[in-house]
Amino acid sequence: MARQLGQVPLQRILVRGTNWIGDAVMTTPALAALRAQYPQAEIVMLANPLVAELFKYHPSVDRVMIYDRKGFHRGLAGFWRMVKELRAQRFDAAVLLQNAIEAALLAFVAGIPRRAGYTTDGRRLLLNYPVTVTAEDKRLHHTDYYLQLLGQLGITGGDEQLCLACDEDEQQWAQSVLQSDNVIAINPGAAYGSAKRWFPERFAEVADTLAERYDAHIVLTGGPGEMEIGRDIAAAMSNQPLNMVGQTSVRQMMALLAHSRLLVSNDSGPMHVASAFATPIVAVFGPTDHTTTCPASDNVKIVRKETDCAPCLLRQCPTDHRCMTAITADDVISAACQLLDDAE
Repeated sequence: MARQLGQVPLQRILVRGTNWIGDAVMTTPALAALRAQYPQAEIVMLANPLVAELFKYHPSVDRVMIYDRKGFHRGLAGFWRMVKELRAQRFDAAVLLQNAIEAALLAFVAGIPRRAGYTTDGRRLLLNYPVTVTAEDKRLHHTDYYLQLLGQLGITGGDEQLCLACDEDEQQWAQSVLQSDNVIAINPGAAYGSAKRWFPERFAEVADTLAERYDAHIVLTGGPGEMEIGRDIAAAMSNQPLNMVGQTSVRQMMALLAHSRLLVSNDSGPMHVASAFATPIVAVFGPTDHTTTCPASDNVKIVRKETDCAPCLLRQCPTDHRCMTAITADDVISAACQLLDDAE
């Protein structure tokens, strides 16, 4: 049994966020538990620049600190800059949602007196509120994995639903860009690696079919590294989509997905963002494990095919990408129509 951090009165708490957008979204129920346990404390999220954007207006986070390991906090000198920033804040405790030893080392060197987290990556000696990870824990859905960490620390309560928030200006921006309430979003990328990406021509077929069948407008979403995929899909479509791939900030992407009627996506960060806004989702899964990373919300259809090598969890497919090749456009269209028809 872990030591009960939840029994200690705390005024200022640092949370080290995860490094991927999807993982960060799945930590939001754990953040709600922390807020419920410490309603009067200042809760500060420490995260990389992209993930930090998610928590700009989050009800469980009072403010955000950016840890930019590719920029201002790069290398050993940057690490010490971050240490000095944290020391000046005089945190009472650090809750490490990130699993890496670097997160524990940073909190330790910064002199944060209470350091809580899973004993992953050989960091047990750097934690004084350690939580041991079991093989069973690793099979949990990621939302439950993070909730279990807090629960083992004696921190419970709060809403267990995923949660993100946009402000009024962001909502108005999305409405002005989309100019319709009948929007279907297509997210063809996946930052983790090419193995998670379904095929552009099949996304195009799905988008065209749904646009015609439901008289819907199509918006393409994705990051700067996925612009070529977005162009390929737009070129293959008969209906002209609104191609926003590489054209939005994280906050703007959030607002677009919040205003969409449906999202069709690979297993990706935007998929989890959409789930936090209760947007219905058709999620295409190939090499990743849907039991641990599927959208944690209602109105979700998982499209996948059983193959002898999936889930392999690899970034690039070393063979013939059979887990994705087996998924047809008709498979995805059928799932999308079920969600759209059920909503009417």
